[in-house]
Amino acid sequence: MRILFLSDIHGVPSALEAALASADALGYDKIVLLGDLLYHGPRNGVPNFYDPVMVAKILNGLKDRIVAVRGNCDAEVDQMMFEFPMMCDYALVESGEEVFFCTHGHLWNENRIPPVGIGTVLAHGHTHVPELKELKCGLKVFNPGSVALPKGGSSRSFGYFDGRELRHYTI
Repeated sequence: MRILFLSDIHGVPSALEAALASADALGYDKIVLLGDLLYHGPRNGVPNFYDPVMVAKILNGLKDRIVAVRGNCDAEVDQMMFEFPMMCDYALVESGEEVFFCTHGHLWNENRIPPVGIGTVLAHGHTHVPELKELKCGLKVFNPGSVALPKGGSSRSFGYFDGRELRHYTI
């Protein structure tokens, strides 16, 4: 199964559309949304081209392929905009022998490791910085970066699992 990982869209439809257009060329079976879908949060300011209604419309059109988790900027009122569940703190996604513990990153992260087995991939967003590494405990950490508001000198990005390998793609 090929998985598209998107995080930290923060209500910017043009960034979401650009990520989806790039990912369409790769092909994907499942979309994992790692939180912060609509609201930009008080620390980010209002992003250019902010339109959470349009983001919800785009994502609802893909609802049959989506697994989503709640970010720290997501609220119960956001769930009312979506036709798929997005309020859980984590989701487990399996692809072949790979198991992904998908979360936003504000609750579970490399400093607060979830209770998962060795070899599991901790997939999270939150920092807006792409990352792929393996911890000494055997846990892999994968952050696709931010679709809309990159930080730490990174570019807008998404993550992709082709069934064998995890990668980052710049939008």
